[in-house]
Amino acid sequence: MNLPSPIQSSETRHNSNLMKPVTVSVVSHNQLHLVANLLHDLNLHCGAVIEKIIVTFNVPGEEFPNQFRGRIPVVAIRNVQASGFGANHNRAFEHCDTDWFLVINPDVRMSSDVISRLLARKGKHTGLLAPQETDEHGVPRDHPRSLITPWGLLARRMLGREQGAAAPRLGWVKGMFMLMPAPAFRALRGFDERYVLYCEDFDLCARLILKGWTVDHHPDIALHHEWQRDSGRSLLHLGHHIASLLRMWSSDAFWRYRRLLRETAMEKSG
Repeated sequence: MNLPSPIQSSETRHNSNLMKPVTVSVVSHNQLHLVANLLHDLNLHCGAVIEKIIVTFNVPGEEFPNQFRGRIPVVAIRNVQASGFGANHNRAFEHCDTDWFLVINPDVRMSSDVISRLLARKGKHTGLLAPQETDEHGVPRDHPRSLITPWGLLARRMLGREQGAAAPRLGWVKGMFMLMPAPAFRALRGFDERYVLYCEDFDLCARLILKGWTVDHHPDIALHHEWQRDSGRSLLHLGHHIASLLRMWSSDAFWRYRRLLRETAMEKSG
């Protein structure tokens, strides 16, 4: 059960054309210091395009500091019991009445208006806009990937081998920053909530691509992500990770996406 309540209220806009184009969704798991830093960055750099920020407190009893005030209205959702990544963002989307919906992790930091720069790149069939992830020194890391396979996963985790970059607009991106047209997210009915903590980003991207939308990654627009890997430190998270992988590998979206990648590769080679 989710209990939404406003932290800050804004004047009701009767003319939707006056609304800023983006609603932001962020989920906190006892990460108030990270959320406060993220909201500071969003207010400082992206206030011109954000209509409101939905903050979901996923740990019962978690409360946002009263002293925080920003110019972007914030709505709080306080969970009575913890929910999964996809379920939390799906509930937040119920509060979205803008053209764009941004799913973002609390451990993301930005030093410029990344959102506006990405929106300027949107195309006719854009289903998702994603920036380049960097480390704390600004060095790019990770990139859009194509297919998660058992052998590819083992090579990445055990041997440290990076997966090759996917074909443009056919790769999937991590859920740490996903800027999507609200109609596209709504048409897919959001994230598949059967994935609790992992693989829901792959599944969403695959379903977008299979519906004819593109996943557009822009390597020249960057932000910093602290990139915490809980599955390597927690048996509970590891269990969720394994369960999600097995669900993904048995899903219809996985096999249809795999077939699309192979057909595209054959067309290019032919």
